[in-house]
This record gives sequence, structure tokens and C-alpha cells, in this order.
Amino acid sequence: MNAYHALAASYDRLTNDVDYAGVVEFYEEILRCEDLVPKTAVDLACGTGSVAALLAEKGLQVIGVDMSEDMLTVAYDKTAQMDNPPYFVCQRLEKLRLPEKVDLAVCALDSINYILKPSDCEKALSRVFQALKPGGIFIFDVNTPFKLRAMDGQIFLDEDEDVFCLWRGEFDEDSNILTYAMDLFQRNGELWERSFEEHQEYAYTQEQLVGFLEKAGFVDICVYADRKMNPPTQQELRIYLKARKGIVK
Repeated sequence: MNAYHALAASYDRLTNDVDYAGVVEFYEEILRCEDLVPKTAVDLACGTGSVAALLAEKGLQVIGVDMSEDMLTVAYDKTAQMDNPPYFVCQRLEKLRLPEKVDLAVCALDSINYILKPSDCEKALSRVFQALKPGGIFIFDVNTPFKLRAMDGQIFLDEDEDVFCLWRGEFDEDSNILTYAMDLFQRNGELWERSFEEHQEYAYTQEQLVGFLEKAGFVDICVYADRKMNPPTQQELRIYLKARKGIVK
């Protein structure tokens, strides 16, 4: 089963503790430092559209891109009644092609880790570069190798009254990939339906990612600790990266 097929309907309930507003506030802090006031944005791997909706509420014209039709269906239903709803497109990041270039690109919640081949990650970052206007900013976060290795052998549980999710992590040093098998139980009337999904994340180092960004043509690259305007520590669980598309003079 494709990742997020069964999970899409319950994703927002299982992630109701995610501080999406805090993520967007950190984007804004970076943008203030970069002296950029964007009018258009793309939310890459947008999932159910939580970040896209917050950006749209701030007046931006937003495109949400995701490879999962199931997640995009939830995103569309969630935002359809907004005064300024995002426009959603089903695409893989390594094949990203927008109808027009944007001022800002963001990619939240370690979605880049889901690109399991470094060559595809390199292609995706190059596509983002092409999607930005000159002077545009790209901001994204990743789970660090330190975090993904620490999840090996761990068992995690998420639940509410209508959904129960149990998942187990296994990190493979040869492939540099964390695999987590997810058993999902969702209430359907008086019955519970069980489904299974397998998710995988590649452990990219910040040096790899900075190299990919530089090769794509980005400049002014910075690496931050988790939602802090200072460099990450060696034991950081999540890092943010910012890069700018240079202005040709």
C-alpha cells in the first residue's frame, strides 16, 4: 500500500500536536532577516494542506504540491471554503513543474527525507530552484541522521477515540534508511478497520544537502537548529535550511 493511502483520513487527528503555526512563524522570522515579503508561495509535499492554509490566510497566493492524491483530497476539502484557498497539484518533487514561478518555496515536516535516492533529492532541489523567481527563498527541514538512527528499535503509539496507530522503527546502516512499519486501526461505525503502511526516510547530512543546493545554483545557504536562528548542535533532531535563488545582474 502506498504511504499515506490509509493514513490520509486520520493524519490530522494523529498530528494535532504539530505546531504548524510555529513552523510558519519561523519561516516569517527567516524572511524578515532576508528582507523578503513574498506574494506567492509553493508548499512542497504539502500533505493535508495545514501549512498551505496558514500561508494563504496571510494573503499569499499558494500552490500546494504533493504526490499523494489521498492527502490532497483532504487538503482540498479542508481549504475549499477559505476566502483565498490554495491551489493543489499532484506531483513528485523531482518532477516539479509549476504554472508560474513563485517568491517562496517551503517544505515542512521532514518531507525531503522521504526522497530515498540522493540523486532524486538532487533533482528535486534543482526543480525547486527552477520554480523560484530570482531572489526567491527556499526553506525546508529534515530529520537528522542522529535522530533517525536513534529511532532504530523504537516503538511509538498514537491514538484518539477513533484511530489507533502503532509503528516500529528499524534503521539500516547499509542503505542509510529508516523504515517504520505502521499498523493503523480506524473506527468505522461500531467496527474497527485495520490497515498497514510502510514509511521510509533517508538520513541526509547537512553537508549533502548544502552540496545539492549549491549544485542547483542556490546562494546564501544557512543551516539552523530546530526553529532557532542559530547553528545546529551535533545532537540536533531536526534542522532547517534556507537558500536563495540569486539575482542575475
